Order: sequence, then C-alpha cells, then structure tokens
Amino acid sequence: MNLILAWRNVWRNKTRSFIILASVALGLFAGIFVLGLYEGMIRARVRTVIDTEVAHIQIHHPNFKDDYDPAFTIAGQAQVSGALRTVKDIKAVAYRSMTQGMLATATGSAGVQINGIIPDEENAVSSMKKKIIEGDELDLKKKNGILIGKKLADKMKLSIGNKLVLTFTDRENNITAGAFKVAGIYQTSNSPLDERNVFVNRATLNSYLLIGEACHEIAILLVNDTAVEGVKQSLQQRFPAYSIQTWRENSPETDLMVSTINQYSSIIIVIIMIALAFGIVNTMLMSVLERTREIGMLTALGMNRVKVFVLVLAETVILTLVGVPLGLLSAWITILYFSTAGIDISSFAGAAMSGFGFGSIIYPEFPIASLQTVMIIVVSTALISSLFPSMKAIKLQPADALRQ
Repeated sequence: MNLILAWRNVWRNKTRSFIILASVALGLFAGIFVLGLYEGMIRARVRTVIDTEVAHIQIHHPNFKDDYDPAFTIAGQAQVSGALRTVKDIKAVAYRSMTQGMLATATGSAGVQINGIIPDEENAVSSMKKKIIEGDELDLKKKNGILIGKKLADKMKLSIGNKLVLTFTDRENNITAGAFKVAGIYQTSNSPLDERNVFVNRATLNSYLLIGEACHEIAILLVNDTAVEGVKQSLQQRFPAYSIQTWRENSPETDLMVSTINQYSSIIIVIIMIALAFGIVNTMLMSVLERTREIGMLTALGMNRVKVFVLVLAETVILTLVGVPLGLLSAWITILYFSTAGIDISSFAGAAMSGFGFGSIIYPEFPIASLQTVMIIVVSTALISSLFPSMKAIKLQPADALRQ
C-alpha cells in the first residue's frame, strides 16, 4: 500500500520529481565520468611507460644504477640471450649501453643520459621509430649518428645535420669525447625524458666506453602485463647475480602518480555526492512542507509514524531507482564516444600534462571495476539524504498540520 501511494506521490508534482531524477542521474554520471577520465589517463600513462620507456622488466648489474658507472656491465650476452629466448612470455628484448655525460654545442651544454642502442631491437621494445618527428632513425653504417629529443633540440638550437660533442668517462674512469651529427629528432608525451635522453649506435658507444660486446641494461617487453611478476621470479632464479626490476620499480613516480590520481578521484566523487545530497534534501524537504496538511490528515486517519517515514523514504527510493539507469546510460554513451574521439586538452594544458608524462589527448575508459562502488555510493547518498525530510514528516503533529 505504501509503495503504491509513494509511486502516486512521486508523479503528482512532475517538476519536483524530475529535479530529483536529474540530481541522481547527474551525480552518477559525474562520478562515473570522472572515474572514466582518470582510468583513461592512468592506463595511457602506464601503457606509455611500458611500451615506450622502461618496458616490463629490466636487468642490470646490481651496482650499475648507483652512479651509472660504465664498468658495471652485463657480461655473456650470448648466454643471457639464449636463456631469455626460452621464456615463452617474452615478446621482445633490447640490449642497451648507457652512461651519463655532457652534450656540448656552439650555443651551450647540457647534462644527458647517453643510450647506446641497436635500432631494430629498440623499435621492437620501445617503438623508437614511431617517436621520430624529424630526420631518420639511426643507421648502423653511420657510426656518429645521434637521436635527440625535441625539447633538448629546441633548448640547444639543434636541427638535422648539426654537429655536437658528447663528453663522458669510460670504464677506466678516463674522460673521453666523441663528435656526433644529429640524424633525427624524436618526441614523446614525456618532455622531461626527451630533454634528458639521447640515443647513439650501441657499437659506437661501446667502443668509447671500452666494454666490447657487453651492455648495461636489458629491457624486456612481455606478451601480457599480467605475467610481469611470474617472469621476474623466473629470471631471478636464472640470473641471481643481476638486479631484475619491474616497471613499477624502474618508474616509481608512475606508481605514485597512479595512487595519487585515485585519491584525487575519490575526493572529487565525495564533493559530487555532497552536492547531490544537498539537492535531494532541499527538494524532498520542500515536498514534505508542501504536503504538511496531507501528512497530518493521513496521521489523523490512523497511519502511524513508521509508515509516514517509510512513505517519504519510498518516494526517494523510487526516484533513485529511476535516476540510476539514466545516469548509467548517459555515462556509458558519453565515455564510449570520447574513448575513440578523445578529449583534446592541448590548447590549455598540453605542456603541463607533458611535463608529467601524459599525452594531450585523453581517452576515457568505462570504469567497470569501480562501477559497483560508485552506484552504491550514489544510492546510499540518496537514501541518507532522504532521512532528514522523513524525520521532519514524522515530527508533524496532526492537529497542527491540519490547521495549515
């Protein structure tokens, strides 16, 4: 009986009912869309870190990352390579030589990390060729070619064909230098990384470092993200003398960023729910005050206070149950559209986002994992918000209510 009466009451004042419906739908839409936006940003950043920066797993000499001393190499590459080929979850492997040095031109100098690579290996692991926006990739026949980031090129006023000098120390701590010519300029979504890293042929760098065929880093790209921990454990058993780290360990700032963004999204959802709560309280309280005489009459006719309380609560439940599917559907349609079209923020936040390693186009993803939580929060907020108007209704005295 209460449910039928509540249903009729809901549609007696369509404007008021639509306001609550819109509040619930908008609250759910906003919550899901915010989560979808952050979900897209996080996944894109993690994908960039894995596919274009540090790969899934890296192998180093245990002491190498302390100060990037070129003497700490991974020897026996043939044996290591043979062992890695037997791991079924490995998709591609790149062997890199690395050192810290100084890049100097006629206009100035800058500290850089020098990476010695083999183009084909690097293209398979980090898609280096796709990053190049000017010039060409490294040519194994041209020993003095170098790839530099666009931000570094702009800073040092370098263009294709310009010459520069790299100065660094070899494995015996002797200072050495080499002249290089800019073969290509690359650009990623991580501008600090572009400014810090340069790439040369591995054989050329190895000859300067006096390390022969050895390397300093082995970057491993896996077939599946979920296999990371399993492959790490397997490699630790095979190569106990080396340091083996996953992308989370090699890029701790990304892992921290993921947790920070999750906290920000939670704060925004709380703010949205507070706004939703105020909207429902105001509208339902207005409904109770407008029906003071009616509620007094129902009480006088024998409806007890519990039934009056349940009646007002049921009205909110009905409106919530209608508003939730509307909000869910609108969020799904909106996210589905922008997941392919993208949201371009380059005009007002592109540079800032690039500074944190994010692209200027965000592709939201429907937050399926968080969907249940958001829906529970929205429904709970709606029900809790209706408690105050319901309490107000049962406090009305029949005699006083009938006089109004």
